[in-house]
Amino acid sequence: DPFAMLPFCGYNMSDYFQHWLDMEHKLESLGHTLPKIFCVNWFRKDEAGKFVWPGYGENMRVLKWMIDRLEDQAQGQDTIFGIAPQYAEINWTGLDFSAQQFNTVTSIDKAAWTEELKLHADLFKQLEHHLPKELGETKAAIERRLAA
Repeated sequence: DPFAMLPFCGYNMSDYFQHWLDMEHKLESLGHTLPKIFCVNWFRKDEAGKFVWPGYGENMRVLKWMIDRLEDQAQGQDTIFGIAPQYAEINWTGLDFSAQQFNTVTSIDKAAWTEELKLHADLFKQLEHHLPKELGETKAAIERRLAA
């Protein structure tokens, strides 16, 4: 989490972000295939405050789906933030995990994300010196998808 690194970074975080964006463009211009990036949140909680995802050993089910995506064996479904697994694409053998539970861990709370993006606005203000334009563009694109 780069934002958690703010107090520990030895140079301007905007420059840090720009470095990685420049690296991406350089590698692409040289014909390299960039790695796919997957995000997970194993810590979603239900209304009772209990973790919904069953735990560590079950993470392999999602990791298998990631490999299936890389090998064009899984399609996923479009979301505001990218592609997420469909319930039927995960192997649930030996685990009682309902489609409703799956929806709890994969759903997107638009109101919560709207509030989250307000925090990003505050952070971007802090980092405005050299802040890469791509970060603002990405934030604006997410805001548009949330509003749709």
